[in-house]
Amino acid sequence: MIPLRDTLPSRSAPVVTMAILVVNVLVFLYQVSLEPYTRNHFIYQYAMIPAKPQLLDFLTSMFLHGGWMHLIGNMWFLWIFGDNVEDILGHGKYLAFYLACGAAAGAAQYLANPDSRIPTVGASGAIAGVMGAYMIKFPQARILTLIPIFVLFTTVEIPAVLILIYWFVLQLFSGVGSIGHSSVSQGGVAYWAHIGGFVAGMVLIWMMGTRQRYQRRRDLYW
Repeated sequence: MIPLRDTLPSRSAPVVTMAILVVNVLVFLYQVSLEPYTRNHFIYQYAMIPAKPQLLDFLTSMFLHGGWMHLIGNMWFLWIFGDNVEDILGHGKYLAFYLACGAAAGAAQYLANPDSRIPTVGASGAIAGVMGAYMIKFPQARILTLIPIFVLFTTVEIPAVLILIYWFVLQLFSGVGSIGHSSVSQGGVAYWAHIGGFVAGMVLIWMMGTRQRYQRRRDLYW
């Protein structure tokens, strides 16, 4: 299943979501412009490495990516879910929320495998937090989803809560299955960062509060 877009319009321009997207793309373009040795040094300098964690790395690591598909997938999910969460939080609070979810995701990955020397990179933990917040605040929104049926494709509108719970359960089972194995053997996916970010997003969206107009949006679209 490939989410294409949600059916819930936002009332304000998602300027922070767009800025985060642009920064991620620019950092990645700089990253791939480096020659291999310098690129590896750059990644090891700013990635979160559980075996030698640095406080700033929990933030800088969320702006690094391991490849084009890693970047595109993350930015696609951010674009789908980020605008509505930004809309109900407000721009400044949303930025703090995003960074906090990314830091929580890095912390979860560290706790799950504190001896690992493999760099943890990517915005997926922070974006998982956005997805967790979206599930709490917009469970009845619908996600237009591309579904393959043998050699054909069709699109179906699926309730957001079903897609996001399905995604979280996949991460949870994969995370549990990865315990005791290296990240390399698991394809380099930081499942516990996804889990930690998602849970952090669910908790923080309640703690931080939303704009007053959010209730009017619920009444209008639900």
